[in-house]
Amino acid sequence: MIAIIDYGVGNLFSLRSSFRFIGEEACVSADPAVLKAADRLILPGVGAFSDAAAKLHYSGLKELIQEEAAAGKPLMGICLGMQMLFERSLEYGTHQGLGLLPGSIVPMEPVIPENYKIPHIGWNQLHFPVDKPRHSLFREAKEGDYVYFVHSYYATDCDSLVIANTDYGAVLTAAVAKENVMGCQFHPEKSGSVGLNILRAFCQIGGKA
Repeated sequence: MIAIIDYGVGNLFSLRSSFRFIGEEACVSADPAVLKAADRLILPGVGAFSDAAAKLHYSGLKELIQEEAAAGKPLMGICLGMQMLFERSLEYGTHQGLGLLPGSIVPMEPVIPENYKIPHIGWNQLHFPVDKPRHSLFREAKEGDYVYFVHSYYATDCDSLVIANTDYGAVLTAAVAKENVMGCQFHPEKSGSVGLNILRAFCQIGGKA
């Protein structure tokens, strides 16, 4: 079973519907017992990093997520949920993340052309690093496939973890992975058949080697 972590932030029921569409059992829960019993976890998120970090802390689920990830349970963060996996965010101050991945979340404004709109909303292509094997999360994806983004900040100082980029006037991190911990800056549940294939692949990825 896949558990979608409910800490008051995220597009929870759209995600659950996407998993059910591909034939996978999924639930939305904040119950620690349910999250511990799940085979894999999804950390969603929309909005401001500081608000999400505070809600995750006060929900009591921050430590649980860290423990389950350390134990090898597959975990995927989506959009703000991906950003939460990192050490810190510089969104309106400096805020601590889960620390499961090294790196920082920074504003895209200084690196993209002035005529590009922020937030970055819409369909952009995936590009895969040529110097490493294709990650199994993208086993059904093709170079140049389009997925749906909504964000103003992006992950940096994490080159060794990047499994996909996108180009929005500058190269921005689209997806990352370290062993059993993965993250997509885009929304698979809003990305049509490409996104559904990514969710299918996540369901078949094992835990920590």
